[in-house]
Amino acid sequence: MTSDPVVVIGNFDGVHRGHAALLRTARAAEPEAPLVVVTFWPHPMSVVRPDQTPLLLSTLPRRVELLREAGADDVVVVDFTAEVAGWSPAQFVDAVLRPLHPARVVVGENFRFGFRASGTVATLAELGAGQFVVQPVALVTDGAQPSSSTLVRHAVAEGDFGRVRELSDHPFRFSGVVVQGDQRGRLLGYPTANLLVAPGLAVPADGVYAGWVTRLDQPDAPRWPAAISVGSNPTFDGVQRRIESYVLDRDDLELYGVEIAVDFYARVRGQIRFAGMEPLIEQMHHDVEDIRHLLGSF
Repeated sequence: MTSDPVVVIGNFDGVHRGHAALLRTARAAEPEAPLVVVTFWPHPMSVVRPDQTPLLLSTLPRRVELLREAGADDVVVVDFTAEVAGWSPAQFVDAVLRPLHPARVVVGENFRFGFRASGTVATLAELGAGQFVVQPVALVTDGAQPSSSTLVRHAVAEGDFGRVRELSDHPFRFSGVVVQGDQRGRLLGYPTANLLVAPGLAVPADGVYAGWVTRLDQPDAPRWPAAISVGSNPTFDGVQRRIESYVLDRDDLELYGVEIAVDFYARVRGQIRFAGMEPLIEQMHHDVEDIRHLLGSF
């Protein structure tokens, strides 16, 4: 058994099917070796071209969690700074890869690294000659185009969570600490757990969704079916965008200050500005019944 690891390099935002394929290939190539993933935080574009930084599909802890679920034994996070962005390919290899003593490095066939993405797979192989093998992996496609974080972002923005699961093999998750809202939901008979929409993170378009809520402060906590609203409550002239989750048939949950995960499964409708409380309550009743039916099929 070799103690030298197989190293997989990538950004891995959202950990979609293409990312998982890289890890499976790495594991198959060296089944007995530790599998180490190298990723970057913050997103390199936030340093290189801040005006083009994409909305991220997951927080860093969630990315690490997904990578471990996909088979990583360890995850090394490179703090991506302006200095790192200026490294030559050789500097990158010397600073990041050589200290890990890899037996093999697995990357996507389109992998680029170093200053202005000047390094290619061939460059990496030249720099690693005599120390590690470089194995490029063909991109995973859906039959028409390669799987990518960009495709997942588009699907999230459109509320197409069936497509998200096709691309990712896991649901889109938004997590955060429950804050106190306007407490209108309780008065309406539908108390909600409210999360603020953090800047920089991908969020579905405003509307109502079916999904699940799980508290993250308890091991093996159950997941609860939920009606999820994304938006600013236009009926009440709200301005702050939030994710509000009503756990079906539960009005006894005390979740203020608790970190929860909201997993989105299906879009029910877009956001509507209602003429008053009565039509809103009637629509909420219909939404809950629709969501109960939708989640019953999962």
